Amino acid sequence: MAVPELVDGVLAGDRASIGRALTLVESIHPGHQPEVTALLDALSPHASDSHRVGITGVPGVGKSTFIESLGGRLTAAGRRVAVLAVDPTSTVTGGSILGDKTRMLNLANDPAAFVRPSPSAGTLGGVTRTTRESMVVLEAAGYDVVLVETVGVGQSETVVAGMVDFFLVLMLPGAGDELQGIKKGVLELADMIAVNKADGENAPAARTAARDYTAALRLTHPTSPTWTPPVVMCAGLSGEGLDEVWGQVEAHRMALTDSGEWADRRLAQRLAWMWSMVEGRLLADLRADPAVLDLLGVVEADVLGGRTSPSAAALRLLDAFGT
Repeated sequence: MAVPELVDGVLAGDRASIGRALTLVESIHPGHQPEVTALLDALSPHASDSHRVGITGVPGVGKSTFIESLGGRLTAAGRRVAVLAVDPTSTVTGGSILGDKTRMLNLANDPAAFVRPSPSAGTLGGVTRTTRESMVVLEAAGYDVVLVETVGVGQSETVVAGMVDFFLVLMLPGAGDELQGIKKGVLELADMIAVNKADGENAPAARTAARDYTAALRLTHPTSPTWTPPVVMCAGLSGEGLDEVWGQVEAHRMALTDSGEWADRRLAQRLAWMWSMVEGRLLADLRADPAVLDLLGVVEADVLGGRTSPSAAALRLLDAFGT
């Protein structure tokens, strides 16, 4: 589809057009970049003021079930919900399962929701290379809540915190004491901690975990002077506590809007996106530079042969790029 036709389809909320637009922005083909730029330039003025919520947690914490239940409640309340679900990419085969549509079957078939699984493709921080661009497409299509589900592999998943308005960390009952919570650097960026699977026989352990994380948060510096990250308990499978979870998300927006921090966060997101694009483009240009390519084989051989250090080799390549 031509870019103007694709733009019209996205703005009309056509699901096929939205899918094609997301596929285009995810493309790594150099020839597609002018189209991607034209698409984003056309859609950006129409991007709604959505609520961007990043959701992270270790594998098995129940992110997909939680999002399925929360998303269903939001669409039932009249919201339009988009989910960007990031799947890990195999370092061996380069493939991803992309099974989130099967794990969120009801939400994926909800007319007021759009679920998009995407491969991490080696990008660190629990997100994809094009998560920001995908959010623009979905917001322009009229989705007023965008949930970003990270890969869920550990403490490195902090990149998403700079892309979203609210950073939610899901924890398991009995996951550890308050010292273990302090070690997890991701908690320092959390706007809220939710102890999931806090129903049935897990309830006592969940209450203990909630107390531990509340104590741990007292020893960290909150990301906002006007917001103290709460610790809540919930159960994605039964839906218990999800109304309180979303109530805290909305209370956070109100508090930061009143203080002016909400607008500041959005400006910081735009600057971070700009520098991310600059860094990505510089790396691509370096890898394609003729002078670097001419030198690359020799430099790699010297590193492998122990004749030069990796740091010295990197400087040689950067010097070649700068000439």
